[in-house]
Amino acid sequence: MRSDLFSAEIMDFVMLRQKAILAVFLFSLAGNGIFLLLKLDWLALPALLLGWFLADMASGLVHMYMDYRPCPPGKRLNDLFFYQGSRESEEYRALFRERMASINAFERLVYDFKNHHPRPNALGRRDLWRLIGSTVIAAALPISLLLNLAVLAWPVPGWLIAFVLPFVVGGAFAQYFHGSLHREHNPWIVVLMRRLHLLMTPEAHQLHHDTLQRDFSTNCGWSNPLVNLLFRALRRRGYLDDSGLVPSS
Repeated sequence: MRSDLFSAEIMDFVMLRQKAILAVFLFSLAGNGIFLLLKLDWLALPALLLGWFLADMASGLVHMYMDYRPCPPGKRLNDLFFYQGSRESEEYRALFRERMASINAFERLVYDFKNHHPRPNALGRRDLWRLIGSTVIAAALPISLLLNLAVLAWPVPGWLIAFVLPFVVGGAFAQYFHGSLHREHNPWIVVLMRRLHLLMTPEAHQLHHDTLQRDFSTNCGWSNPLVNLLFRALRRRGYLDDSGLVPSS
């Protein structure tokens, strides 16, 4: 009974920490948005579009690398990947905990990308923190806070804020946007951004799942022609072998 209460307290602390980090991140983004409005100039629009484009390209490059990076050998992750029973069963959950404990956090992300292909809808069921937490902590929050400090300390031009802000937002929420492509019901902002062609549609993303050899970018898809050229060039040189798409024993 006491251990259950202790576990519950730990979970409450973890949830509180996650909410605090997200609150700081959103507050920092809002501050940068205000700074942008105060320094708005004619270069803001092209800078906004360039930042959004590069965030999309970053999502594609990361996606391509993670899809084809081999999982660590000898960890028997294939037992999870090809598991035939119910993934809600206690047997599977115990196996999952055991296998995940044997690899580091980065390799868990690598496995997640591969596991997503045969089970795409699972990504849409994940909560916000699991989708964006690591990206926010490792990159998006530090960059946003640095921009806050830079604007307060120096005369940062409006176009630079306009470039960095969409790049940070697009990078931080890339996996959330990806998950929305595998979810039937989405918030109104996602629906609106799709109508404005700022986010791609599930039909466009399906082209990636049909072959796993094209259209890796998952934000708006604007950069997919360039990423596809890079993918084909790397394949011609013997990189990105299909054996990396699934875990081995």
